[in-house]
Amino acid sequence: MKVLNARHTAGAAPALVAIGLAAGCASVADRAPETIVLPYVSSFSENRPGGAPPPGWENWTLSRFKKPTQYQLVDDAGKTVVRASADASASGLVHRLTLDPKSYPLLSWRWKVDALIAGADNTQKSTDDSPVRVVVSFDGDKDKLPFDDRIFFDNIRMLTGQELPYATLVYIWENRAAKGAVIPNRHSPRIKMIVAESGRGKVGRWQEVTRNVYEDYQRAFGEEPGAITAVAIMTDTDNTGDNVHAWYGDILFRRVAPPRAQPASD
Repeated sequence: MKVLNARHTAGAAPALVAIGLAAGCASVADRAPETIVLPYVSSFSENRPGGAPPPGWENWTLSRFKKPTQYQLVDDAGKTVVRASADASASGLVHRLTLDPKSYPLLSWRWKVDALIAGADNTQKSTDDSPVRVVVSFDGDKDKLPFDDRIFFDNIRMLTGQELPYATLVYIWENRAAKGAVIPNRHSPRIKMIVAESGRGKVGRWQEVTRNVYEDYQRAFGEEPGAITAVAIMTDTDNTGDNVHAWYGDILFRRVAPPRAQPASD
């Protein structure tokens, strides 16, 4: 997926506009503390199969010159999930929101792929495809960015009429890169990919993923994150030309629960 061609449909989250995509930090999957789920993102599972995206979710088109990936609500073992079908295509679904990542740092989701993309390599511009992506955009002061970054943002705005977000994390399933690795986007240093899963070992099975976006952002960008402005899903094969299918379950932001009160000792 190429950043210079990126574009979204009218009304879709401005913070995810014009991202050519590509996308860590230590996973909290094995050590997640007690959490409280917050309903900031509309659940796929609360809707009927075959319908339009749930309220809050919008189609996200990267470019009118790119074939869109198809997304549909389907039944999977009694639960409604999103099925993505990509055939040399690239587009996504986006949900805008405003959220403090320090207060609500835990992002959880489920995804499944039927195959990896044989020719994909997210370290290269020409092959940066992924069967699944979860994308999180952040606000920030662009005037504080280096001159080259501001020029790049200006060029994107002139080419697409839209604004790039200040910073973007993209969680991907990679072929070879190590789980937890941070892969810089080859078009912009303000987009960082994080390998949330790697290799073929878990292909064909649902995977539960939890990431600490606050810690991931600090590691990827070396600074405190601003507000989260949008979350999106995307399955793309526009560079490699492959045909793949993927499934996405509910996406949740969570906050760490306060410590439980300890019983008083006698």
